[in-house]
Parts: sequence; C-alpha cells; structure tokens
Amino acid sequence: MRKVNFHIRIALALLITSITSVTHAALTIEITKGVEGAAPIAVVPFGWDGSAPPPEDVSAIIANDLRRSGRFAPLPDQDLIARPHDGTQVKYADWRILNAENLLVGRVRSMGPNAFIVQFQLFDVFKGVQLAGYSFPANRANLRSTAHHVADLVYETLTGQPGAFDTRIAYIVALPQGSNDAERYQLKVADSDGHNPQIALRSAQPIMSPSWSPDGKRLAYVSFESKHPEVFIQDMNTSQRRSVSKLPGINGAPAWSPDGKKLALTLSHKGNPDIYVLDLASGKRRQLTRSFAIDTEPTWTPDGKQVAFTSDRGGRPQIYQVSASGGRPKRLTFEGDNNARPDFSPDGKQLIFINEHQNRSRVAIMDLGSGLMRILTDGRLDESPGFAPNGSMLLYATREGRRGVLKAVSADGRVNQRLASGEGDVREPAWSPFKQ
Repeated sequence: MRKVNFHIRIALALLITSITSVTHAALTIEITKGVEGAAPIAVVPFGWDGSAPPPEDVSAIIANDLRRSGRFAPLPDQDLIARPHDGTQVKYADWRILNAENLLVGRVRSMGPNAFIVQFQLFDVFKGVQLAGYSFPANRANLRSTAHHVADLVYETLTGQPGAFDTRIAYIVALPQGSNDAERYQLKVADSDGHNPQIALRSAQPIMSPSWSPDGKRLAYVSFESKHPEVFIQDMNTSQRRSVSKLPGINGAPAWSPDGKKLALTLSHKGNPDIYVLDLASGKRRQLTRSFAIDTEPTWTPDGKQVAFTSDRGGRPQIYQVSASGGRPKRLTFEGDNNARPDFSPDGKQLIFINEHQNRSRVAIMDLGSGLMRILTDGRLDESPGFAPNGSMLLYATREGRRGVLKAVSADGRVNQRLASGEGDVREPAWSPFKQ
C-alpha cells in the first residue's frame, strides 16, 4: 500500500503569462525559538543627513536581521545609553555597563533625490577596538538590500561565517477558491526577510518546484498553464522565459547543476519516471537512472559529481545517489519508514530530507561522514526543505491547520522561525544563492 501511495503522491506532486509586479502580501518572520545566551549587541539608530524623512530605517533592518539569525540579541532602543553615529563619539565604558559585547553605529547621508551613502562602524566594546567599517553608495531601490549587506558583514565579522541576509526566497502561493481564477497560482520572490515580495508568474493552473540558478539570476520551475507539465526557465531581471522540457508525460523537479549549464529532471516520456540530465546549450538529454520504480526529486552535490534523488526501488521511498556520469545508485538513507526530498549543504558534508516515521513527516539532517541522522522539526506534514546559501539555516513548508506556511530552522535545530502570510497556501520554498 505504501508503494501505491507513493506513486499517487508523486503523480499529484508533478501534476499539480509571465508578469512581474509588486504585491502587498509580505511574509512576516516570527522567531519562535532562539539560541539561549545569544550575544548582546547594541545597534544604535543610524544618523540621517537629509531634509526629507529617510526612505528606510537602515539600522532597524540590520538589527532585525541579526535578531532573526538567533545568534544575536540587539538591545532595545530605550536601553541604549547614548546615540553615537561615528567612532569619535563612542565611550566604551558606557557600553560596558550595558554588557554589550559589540556596538554598531552609522549614518545615512542623502546625496541627492535618489542617492545615498550608508556608512557604519562595528566595535568590540570590551577590547575597545574597531572590527569593521565601510561606506556604500545606495539608491532608493536598493537601500534595503544595502542594509542587508551591512548585516551580512557584521554577521561574518562576528561569527566567521558569511551572512545570508542579502538573498532572496522564491515560493508558491495557492490562493483560495473564489479568488481571481487567472491568478489563483502565483510564483513569488521576496527578500530573505519576507519584504519586497514580487509576483514572477501568475497562472490559473498549478506552478511548482522553483529552483534557483547558481548565479541567482534565473528560476526554473514547472507550470501547468498548458494543462500539461512543462519546465520553464525565467530571467528574474527581464521576466523573459523559455520552455526547456515539454515531453509527453511527466516533466518535473528541475535542479540546476552547480555550473549552471545543466538541469537534472524527472521525465517519463519513455513510460517510467527516471532522472535525466538536460544540457541547456544543446538541448540534449542524458538518462541517468533506469528503474521500474519511480525516481524523482534530483539534487546535485556542490561539486557537481553526484546526484541524489528519491526512489521507491526498494519498496519504500528512500534517497539514493548516483554519479553524474551514470552508474549504479547507492542508497543513502535507512532510518524511518520513508525518506524523500534531499538537499545538500553548501559544503557537501550534510544532507537534509523529509523523514517519515509513524505517520509524521519531519525535516531531518544527516552527517554524510558518519551517517548519523537527527530530526530538526516537530511538525506532522513538513516538506520541501532547502539550505540557505551559507548553510546556517534551512527553509521548509509545513501545514498549520488547513493552511500551508513556511518555516525556517537552524542546521543545529536551536533556532526556529515562522514566516506568516496573510494569503492562501504557501509552499515549495527555495532559498537563492549569494548575489553575484
């Protein structure tokens, strides 16, 4: 019975006019669990040199980024003992009283109607030294992005790991029955904090499986707008797109190779769902797996030498790995009833997936060196996990009541976030790579 259910589930998953515009339904991030003993940091409201009010609260964006990482605890504004805007105004003894380990100060200067300079300095309060300091040009359109970039630099300076705040997330929204039928399914892209959501595609038919190109400039996805599954690649700057696979049967689960030159796909034009590799320049397809079972949900190792995928060739869905040049697949997962939807960490040392056990589907992480697995979430119907580009967090979809929502969890399981939306079912998230 499990094998039949898996066939039905995969079939539904794969059978379930490009416009770019701003929409008002942003995701709101709620931290539901943080790290005990998060490092206190003072983020002083930035100074503003301009006649009109500033278009963005840069320091608030930075503080919120650091807070939602779970690693830092920005002090409340009312607790700040002073309001310096540059290093010459900093008195370290004052900040040591507040037990703030680090201090961030800065200023935004208006250089014209649509031009700004964002300047910041980061200090180690107890050592009394400056750790970082930069100035960046910005305009009204990218001022939030500049603030995220500053948060990335602060995060990297203090943790030694690149920040992933100045990135984007893609996700699918299925609006409820009774909505505008022409827009019932939407592919959206937002900043990593849920702000600035944009509709990349509207459709009366299901959209699924968004996948970012390694340069973060394109999205591959499956659309049913022609009443048949078809894989498209869309340029996120111009909104231009092209169909790359519309064979008879299933065209699904696109996954970019690390060099951005190929897609791994699930195709069934020969009768059985198998994994194929599509060369995007030539359009040539190469069959990677051959089985009477269902092979789907491919993902590449970061070095591009291996492809992991979900298969029920052993009777139940499990995760296997095969050389990108072909060969005999190797089984990777054994614990629980089923395991599916794999994704590798950016360093290739860990694998996340959905582990089903005792009728609960939860996000699990496995160390590929030791083979040890840990459950990271406590949901019942979690799905579609994917790593942040720095490997610190992962994003996934789950159910709350009758609605689909997005959540995030740190790779160590100590930080949890909920990304709330005021619209319909939100599903199939994909975290973008670092900006290039």
